[in-house]
Amino acid sequence: MPKLKSRKAAAKRFRRSGSGKIMRRKAFKNHLLQHKNAERRSRLSKAAVVSEEDAPNVELMLPYL
Repeated sequence: MPKLKSRKAAAKRFRRSGSGKIMRRKAFKNHLLQHKNAERRSRLSKAAVVSEEDAPNVELMLPYL
């Protein structure tokens, strides 16, 4: 069976955690940060877990993740 290709857009956005869950970045941390307080910016910097409903779709896009 041939090797499967990864979706490169997904490969840049997701990674696997140590426990095997798929991690993602949070939104709203790109620009217009001056009116967001430091606590909110710090919270947005942390990685988040992909929801259980979306995880199977991400795994299909990334067969070797």
